Amino acid sequence: MWIELMVSSFCFLVVFFFCAAASRTVVEVEQTKNWASSTNCTTLAELLQCKMPRRPRTHCQQPRTLPFTFSPFARALARMASPSMPKRQHQHSKFDEKPTPASKSSLKEKAKEYESSDEEFEGVVQADFSFFDPKPNDFHGVKTLLQTYLDDKEWDLSGFVDLILAQTTVGTVVKIEDDEDEGLFAVVSALNLWRYREQKCITEVKDFLLSKTRQEKGITDKLRLLLEEQARDIGLLVSQRVLNLPPQLLPHLYEALFDEVSWATEDEPTEDLRKSFQFKHYIILSKIYEHKNIVKKRKPSSDDDEAIIYVKPEDEIFHKLCSWSFCFPLRAQQLAPPELKNYRPMGLIMAVEAGKIPAFRQELGSLISET
Repeated sequence: MWIELMVSSFCFLVVFFFCAAASRTVVEVEQTKNWASSTNCTTLAELLQCKMPRRPRTHCQQPRTLPFTFSPFARALARMASPSMPKRQHQHSKFDEKPTPASKSSLKEKAKEYESSDEEFEGVVQADFSFFDPKPNDFHGVKTLLQTYLDDKEWDLSGFVDLILAQTTVGTVVKIEDDEDEGLFAVVSALNLWRYREQKCITEVKDFLLSKTRQEKGITDKLRLLLEEQARDIGLLVSQRVLNLPPQLLPHLYEALFDEVSWATEDEPTEDLRKSFQFKHYIILSKIYEHKNIVKKRKPSSDDDEAIIYVKPEDEIFHKLCSWSFCFPLRAQQLAPPELKNYRPMGLIMAVEAGKIPAFRQELGSLISET
C-alpha cells in the first residue's frame, strides 16, 4: 500500500512539473510569434537570423555632414570664396563651385593644407539637375539669388525679376529633377536695354553702373555710350547661382543661353523682337576678390597670392575677352573666409563684344573639362 501511495505521489509530481513546463513553453512561443511578426520574418531561417531588439539608446549621434565637392582641391577653392547658402541646397547638391584664380598653380598648393582634413570624408550626394524655362512660380527663388546684384542699393528688384520671368524665350533656371520644393539653384538671362528702357528697374541698373564709374571719365563715357546711344544692341547678361552648383553644368548653361539668343533672332513673332536679340555687346556685372596690395601684385613676385580670385570660373574668361572693365569696392557686408583676409570683395563691370562669345564658349568648355 505504501508503495502504491509513493508511486502515485511521484506520478502526480511528474505530471505537475510537465504541465508547468508546457505552460511556460506556450507563453514563450506566443511571445516569439509576436516578436517574429513585428520583424516580418516569415521563415525559420529568417527568424534565426533576426536579433532580438535592443533597448533604445538615450543619446543619438548626429550623422556627419559631408562636403559635396568632387576633389580636395575643389573643396579648398570653394572655401576661399563661399557666401552662406540655404541648408536645403546643401542637402541636394553633389559638387561645390570653386572660384577660378588668374593662375591655378598657386591655389593648388594652397589646397594641400586641406587634404588631411578632407581624407575623413568619403561620400557624395547624388542630384539630377535640369534646365527649365522661367515661370512665375520661380519669383522668390530668382529674387533670392539676385538679392545683392546691385550691392546694397535699394531698388526695384521685384520688377527686375518680373522681367526675367516674363522673357521665356531667352533665359534658363536650374532646378533638381522632380523636386517637390522646386528649389532654384541658378538663373541666367540676357535683357535688351532698349526694349526695357522705360522700366524703373532697368533705369536703376543704368544709374548704378554709371555712379560706380564716375571717377573714371574715360570708362564712364564708354559705358554711357553703350547704355544710351547704342542701347538697342546691348544685352544685360544676368547670371547668378548658388555656390555649390556643379561647375560641369556651366558650359551647358551658357550654351543654352546663347543658343536661345540666336534662335530668338529668327523665331520671335515680330521684327522688333527679333532685332532686340541681335546683340553687339553684353554688359556683365559680377563680383571678384581683389588683393589689397593689387599694385604690388602686378610686379613679379615670389608670393603665391594671386592679384584676383574669380568667384565664378566664367568671369576669368569674360575678363580676358572683354573690351573694357572696371572694378569698384562693394559696400554690402561680405562674409569672407579667413583664407581671404588679404583680399577685398569688389564689383566688376565688363563689356564683352558679341563676336567674342564663340571663343568664350570654347574656353569655358576647356576650362571645366580640365578641372
